[in-house]
Amino acid sequence: MAERGITTGAIEQAIFTGEIIEEYSDDEPCPSVLMGIETTDIMLHVVIGVCDDHLRIITCYYPDDTHWITYNERRRE
Repeated sequence: MAERGITTGAIEQAIFTGEIIEEYSDDEPCPSVLMGIETTDIMLHVVIGVCDDHLRIITCYYPDDTHWITYNERRRE
C-alpha cells in the first residue's frame, strides 16, 4: 500500500462506502470481491477475501485507464 501511495484511510473508505464491482466466489482459500470507489480525489480498487471469521485485504491499486473506463466499468477488449 505505502509503495503505491495508498493510505489506510482510502482503503477503509473503499471498504465501508465503496461498491462491489466483481465477485470471485471460486477464489481460495476464501471467496473474494473487487470493491471500488471514486471520490473527487481518487479512484481505488481493493480486492478483499471474505473468510468465515475475518476479511483479508489481498491487494489495492489505482485502476488504470487502459483497462477501466470508470472505476466500475471495464474497457472492452
